[in-house]
Amino acid sequence: MGVEADPLSRHPGMGEAAMPAGTATTALPRPAAGAAPARWRGHLGRWAPHLVLWPPLLVSVLHVVSFTLYTTWISFTPSTLLPEYDWVGMQNYVSVLNSRNWKIASSNLLIYGAGFVLLTTVLGLLLAVLIDQRIRAENLFRAIFLYPMAVSFVVTGTVWAWLLNPAVGIQHLVRGLGFESFRFDWLVDREMAIYTIVIAGAWQASGFAMALFLAGIRSVDADLYKAAQIDGAGAWRIYRRVVLPCIGPIFIAVLVILLQFTIKTFDLVRALTGGGPGLATQLPTLVVYDLMFQRGLLGRGGAAAVLLLLYLLAVLLPYFAYARWRRRKEARHG
Repeated sequence: MGVEADPLSRHPGMGEAAMPAGTATTALPRPAAGAAPARWRGHLGRWAPHLVLWPPLLVSVLHVVSFTLYTTWISFTPSTLLPEYDWVGMQNYVSVLNSRNWKIASSNLLIYGAGFVLLTTVLGLLLAVLIDQRIRAENLFRAIFLYPMAVSFVVTGTVWAWLLNPAVGIQHLVRGLGFESFRFDWLVDREMAIYTIVIAGAWQASGFAMALFLAGIRSVDADLYKAAQIDGAGAWRIYRRVVLPCIGPIFIAVLVILLQFTIKTFDLVRALTGGGPGLATQLPTLVVYDLMFQRGLLGRGGAAAVLLLLYLLAVLLPYFAYARWRRRKEARHG
């Protein structure tokens, strides 16, 4: 004889009906399946960018600030191969500023900076204007012009050292074509060697300047173009009277970035000329390297590094002041 099933199970709802009146039934809430993992995923999604960004940023800032302060302190000490902590005041700075190497390096920096910034700006603007004509294969040309910026400065310096070497480079190639009187020996010419760095640097950075200028040109309001065309202005006049004034801030940004490149140039010169012939292409960065790592004069090398930092601040601080003034002006005028 089988066990009889519970009558209430065969008649759903009878159990509730049989309960005394006034008796409340409360269903306990059950957590939805996967609610906890979803909540954790939400927290992780909010915090992941901070976890990825802030720790490396803080480490980098601490690294830069701590070593900058330590180098500044070393520059006021008589440190040579090993750090010493006796105070010598401005002695290292006076020695560096009065040294022949630093004077030549500073004058070379002015020549290189003027040539590099001017040539790179002109080439970058010219390339940007040409690409703005909506030519075919625009993306291909942009990639080609930007590619040198992805190459290491050491590689750039090495390649240009081969190209400019009179024995194996351009001069050798042209003479092999029958032009025996052709000369292009700037790499070994004390008067012209500095311009080889200008050429190599401009070749590498002009694509970067092109990208900034092209972005600025493409951001100019189309109505300005139409108004100028209605007035009968040609392409050259439109660029000169309409486009270039509108991208003035881009010019300033390009100028500041290129000046930073100029002041920090080291590996390009090291690979291309090594600072030679003689001291013809010596730059302040090479003086810092020579004092610290070749002569073992940490105190003087630290002083040279601090002077180089002051050169960099002389470029950056006016730009920050200009950017702040411009933001305030835009805020006032809405």
